Amino acid sequence: MVDCYRSRHETRSRRGTGSRRRTGPRPRVSSGHSTTSDYELIKTLTERTRDSRGQTGSYQLTLFHNQVRTVRLCDSSSRNSLSLGMLKTLVTEIKRDEDNKDLRSIVLMSEPGKVFSAGHNLKELTATNAKSHKDVFEICSELMRAISQSPVPVIAAVDGLAAAAGCQLVAAANIGIFCSTPGIPLVRNVPRKNAMYMLFTGFPISGKEAYECGLVSKVVANDKLDEEIRRITDAINAKSRSVMHFGKTFLYEQITLDISTAYVLGTEKMVNNLKMKDAQEGIQSFLEKRKPNWSHDLE
Repeated sequence: MVDCYRSRHETRSRRGTGSRRRTGPRPRVSSGHSTTSDYELIKTLTERTRDSRGQTGSYQLTLFHNQVRTVRLCDSSSRNSLSLGMLKTLVTEIKRDEDNKDLRSIVLMSEPGKVFSAGHNLKELTATNAKSHKDVFEICSELMRAISQSPVPVIAAVDGLAAAAGCQLVAAANIGIFCSTPGIPLVRNVPRKNAMYMLFTGFPISGKEAYECGLVSKVVANDKLDEEIRRITDAINAKSRSVMHFGKTFLYEQITLDISTAYVLGTEKMVNNLKMKDAQEGIQSFLEKRKPNWSHDLE
């Protein structure tokens, strides 16, 4: 047995609208080859981590038996700022147990109706030196890379403001689900005119506007967010994890290539894809009109 989290922390339980804090032993989960039972044993954990300067990064981790890991940001005192400690925690959670075949998707979200993330912790960017500033931005970049390199889809479910680096986190996610009300002040992964408008004005845009400029995948009513998360994660669960991983890797790989090179690489990838057991199983199950029996093996 190993600690679920490496850093010292407090556990916090919520009852009603108030909260009570207690200090206790660290929750534990099995290391190595986790099984579905791990997801059934621990439904909800709320952790508080502290970095070396005592800043806090708080989040709630929910592990479901239906193969979805949910990381819920809940540090309302800092508006879910992406402090150095919080960034390190998110990197750990994206990478943790990534080879477990029972893990099929990761959902990043905040408490309902709260700020998703206000961006970097400005106290860290004003009260520390250039070396510390570099540490913050480097770990932020590592988080964005961890999302793109994760073998499973990473979903950002946004109910509340996503600003600056918080918006960058949303843009880096593979799938973005927005309520109709969030505001998005700044983003890079949109058409140039939209990006310049947000950059120069700092004006927030609505979920509908974020959808129209290609920042997010889906916009739903506030009371439909959880339903949409389940709908998407259930669809992901029905697919072969290994084929999804293969396709995600190629998607990011071909983005920077010219069209001719992308087609050449695409041909090679499709040939290799057809060599995979799950690719053949998918074709065979379709022809036989039955449910596929995935191995989830990368071979």
